[in-house]
Formats: sequence, structure tokens, C-alpha cells
Amino acid sequence: MHQPDYRHQGEYLRPWTWLHAIKDYTDMATHLEAIPGARAVVNFSPVLIEQLQDYPVRIQAMLQRGEPVRDAILDALGGQFPSGNQGEEAMTSLLRSLLRVNEARMKNRFPAYARLHERAVQALAAGQILPRQQMDDLLTWYVLVWLGESLRKASVPAALQVKESGFTLEERRALLAWLGEVLGQVLPRYRALADSGRVELSVTPFAHPILPLLLDLNCAREAWPDVVLPAAVYPGGAARCDWHLAQALRVFRRAFGRRPAGCWPAEGGISAATLRLLARHGFAWTASGTRVLCNSLGDADGLPQLYAWRQDGSATDTEAPDDSLICFFRDDGLSDRIGFEYSKLPANAALDDFIQRLEQVHAEFAPVGGAVLSIIMDGENAWEYFPHNAWDFLHGLYARLAAHPDIHLTTFAAALQGITPRLLPGLVAGSWVHGTFSTWIGDPAKNRAWELLIGAKRTVDAALEPELQAAAQEGRSPAHWVHAIWRQLAVCEASDWFWWLGEDNRLEDGPAFDELFRQQLADLYELIGMAPPAELSHSINGGPENVGAPPFAAASGQAAGAMRPAGEEPAD
Repeated sequence: MHQPDYRHQGEYLRPWTWLHAIKDYTDMATHLEAIPGARAVVNFSPVLIEQLQDYPVRIQAMLQRGEPVRDAILDALGGQFPSGNQGEEAMTSLLRSLLRVNEARMKNRFPAYARLHERAVQALAAGQILPRQQMDDLLTWYVLVWLGESLRKASVPAALQVKESGFTLEERRALLAWLGEVLGQVLPRYRALADSGRVELSVTPFAHPILPLLLDLNCAREAWPDVVLPAAVYPGGAARCDWHLAQALRVFRRAFGRRPAGCWPAEGGISAATLRLLARHGFAWTASGTRVLCNSLGDADGLPQLYAWRQDGSATDTEAPDDSLICFFRDDGLSDRIGFEYSKLPANAALDDFIQRLEQVHAEFAPVGGAVLSIIMDGENAWEYFPHNAWDFLHGLYARLAAHPDIHLTTFAAALQGITPRLLPGLVAGSWVHGTFSTWIGDPAKNRAWELLIGAKRTVDAALEPELQAAAQEGRSPAHWVHAIWRQLAVCEASDWFWWLGEDNRLEDGPAFDELFRQQLADLYELIGMAPPAELSHSINGGPENVGAPPFAAASGQAAGAMRPAGEEPAD
């Protein structure tokens, strides 16, 4: 499960962390808690962990001391609406943000919200905003619409749903307080599931960077020889990868009280050097997509992703235990059926199809000792395309698999016991998306973003060199402000910014992510006491200038929270 760091100078510019928490993360925990035989690997990116820990603290501070949450929707829910010179523009932006829902599965399901939604669309078309009571009602319903099925019948939201309208400030603040409690329980619930052995928890490098590209941009040529790359390499990339992994382990241990056995690298991005890096950091397993494996094996017969694979220990880097890490590969066909196809079918029909396909694989491989079939899915984006947030499908999936006589749910750490992995003679670097890195590099806009990041990294290195040299000579840790700069650099290194740039991903959220990336780079320059370059004021993707644009600019009826189309980010 993953959300990028949406904070800019302490302000949450996007609400997707808490929205997906009250819809997807809580529902999934409920499914796993309810079925004793269920087993799953749940991956957390550290920047998501930090935001899940931050929101309850901010909500409590608002309710107790009146401090703003600094999330536009939650502040308004608690009675703190935009005001001052920017108030009208901010209220318009807030109103637009409250239209971000899946039309078929969320808007149309709740008539009271649908009526408010239509009034809001009409008001915006007329250059107006809603009257205050309607705005209060729309805010409340927006939260109610986003709730997962496991939360919907709780006393606080259930009473509001029955009332339908005329919500008071006291009722909205009670809802906000309840939300704070729900958000505060997300991580403890998964920790309890891990303690009980039902779930294995894994981690992603701290800010979700594409490790192979930080290590060597040229590895993108392995699966895409004709790619046009930035002229420069990323300076000090290996040290940055070490930093992301060390910080990931720190954040993970603090949240869950354990060390993870596995690492899902951002976007399943791996290379031979990345596998050696993960092994050096003590990970026992990692995973990627089938296309990477097929590229590495050439003409692969059968279903090679059904085996665990170990990199050939004869690699040239003899100092790295490169043969100690086991790699699993996602079954793209079955995983994508969940992400793209089963939302169109009745739950029972989808389950029958899925189980039948699993049984066919079992019949084929049982004579040779069975196989490990990896279903790796996005933790957020597919479920809102199903009726009722995929409640019937997911509950039925875990229940039927847990009871199946021949198919056994397991985790990657458990699967390591007693298996003999096959050897990978070589690895072609790539990601789960097409087996290449084309989503993050190669397009002129994506390359321009890398050039901006490379320039910022060089500037940071020069600014930090005197302090780092002094710390080394004096035998002490670098000053605290150095760590703040490194963390901000990590946010800028996240893969999410590059996803949205270029011709292939000019979707609704593209301009906002373009702007947020440049804002994060500007913040980095300011941390080292330098004025941000003027080029950060101009859109990377081109087109209309985005600086200063409202962070929410959704048209009505578009899929909410669609950081990616349904099923397109398999395992974060």
C-alpha cells in the first residue's frame, strides 16, 4: 500500500491517504481479521506509514486546541473554512474536491450525496459556491461516501446517514473525532494481524524511489535499448539507495516492532545491482512482474513465474551475497483479472472464474511438487470499481481459498521454507509495467524531470560537503539539519512524480503532480539556503502554467482517488 508524501510546507495538498485509509486499508484488515485461514502479504511504504501516524495527531490537536489539520477537507469538516484574501478561490477548490468520487459506485449509490453533487456542479458552472448548510452537508456526505463497508454501520456514520441533511458543527466534529480514532487504528490492526501470523508485513524503500534508476539510469537500456536518456547519471545514487532502505527499516520497526523479511521495491523495479543491494540490507525476498522474468529468461516456456528464483551467485560483485535473495514474480494474468475484469462481473461469477483458473494451474503443477503463484495487487485503486468496495468479492475470495482442499494461502516468508529456487542466469532490469522503466524515464518530460532532480542533487552535495567533512573529522554525526535535507531530497526522488509526466500519463492529476514535484524541489533549495531556480516556475509537461493553480480541479463524475487507473499499481 502506498501514497506519496502529499505534504508541502506542512500542508496536505491531496487527501488520498486518509480517504483510502477509511475505505481500503480498513476493509482489507477486516477481511483478514474475519477469516482465520486467510493469509496475505501486506506492503507499506514508509511515507504512507508516516502520514497514517501524522493524521490522528493533527486531528486531536484541532479538536483539543483548535489547531488546523492543514488538510482542506478535514479542516472544513471541523469548522475551519478558508478565509481571507484567498478564501473565495480556496472555497471553489474545496468544492471541486468534494466531487471526486466514482460516479457509478459511489455517487449514484447515495441519493442524498448525488443531489448535493449536482447542486455543486451547477454552482461551479455559475461561478458560485454552495450555501453554507449545503456545503456542510456535502462535506459530511463526502466522508460517508468514501467509507469502507466495515465502517459504514458504526454508530457515528450510521446516524448521519439516517439523518441525511442539516448536519451541525457538533455532528461534523464528532465525525472528525471518530475518523481520527479510525485512522489511529490502521497500523495497530495490521501489527496485530502480523503478530497472530495471519499477515506478513513487508516494506518499500522510504520515499518509493525506482532503485535501479537511482543506481544507474543506463539500466533502462537493458529492456529498452533505444531509450533516450538524460545525458547525466544520478550522482551518488548508491548512497541514496542505502539511505532509503535504512530509513525504511527504521520507520517500519517503529510502527510494527519487527524487521521485515521482504521488500517490494517501488513499482517492482529491479536490476541485478538492486538484488545485490537488497541482499546487503538483509532482505530474504523481493518481487517483481512476470515481464521482467520473461525478458530475463528469453523464450520462457510454461509459467516460469510459478517458481521462486535466486540470482546466480557467480555474479561479478563477489563482495555482495547476491545469491541469498529469493525473488518471486507476479502472475500478471490472474492479478490483472482482479484489477481490470472482475469488477464487471457478479461476485460469485468472478470468484468461480478465479478459482477455476487456480485449479487448472494446480492440476498442471501438482505432479511436479506444486508451485508458488503470486497474486500481487494495488492496495487502493481497484476496489472502488467493484460494487460496495469489493466487499462480497474479497470476503468470498479469502473464505473460499482458505477452505480449498488443494490451494493453500501463504506468505512469501512462509513459502521460503522448504523450497528450492531456480537460478536466474541473468537479470534484465525492469518493472512490473511492461517489463521496462518507460513509465518513469525516456519521454522528454520525464527526462527533464530527471535533469532537474540531478541538478538539485549536485547542489545539495556541494552545500553539504563542508558539514559532512567536519563531522567525519570530528567523529560525530552530521548536524540535524543535514538529515532534514536528506529527507526532503528523498521526497523529490519518489517515483510518483515521473509517472504523471509525459504523453502517456497526461491524466487529470498530471498538472497537480507536475506542480507538486517542482514545489518539493523548490523546498529542497530553500532548505540549503538557496533561491529555487526560475525553471521550477514552469510546467515540465508544457501547456498552461500550473503554478498557483488549485490543487483540486476535478470534473464531476471522474473516478476518485485514481492515482492510477484501476489495478495499475499492483502491490503498493
